[in-house]
Amino acid sequence: MTSLTSKGQVTIPKRIRGVLGLRAGDEIDFEIGDGNAVIRKKPRLEIEKWAGYLGKHRTEAMMKELR
Repeated sequence: MTSLTSKGQVTIPKRIRGVLGLRAGDEIDFEIGDGNAVIRKKPRLEIEKWAGYLGKHRTEAMMKELR
């Protein structure tokens, strides 16, 4: 069981974070239905995990070559 803070925040128990594969920075969504709250992890796009991989300068040079 977890408690609501005065700021409206809760700590998601480690077991639940593990089942959902939640990590710091992940986006989650809450839905209400039939008197219950449902939490869902927003799926990450595959491209997001590679964002910034090449670095800003290499990306700009690559784009210049492509143009």
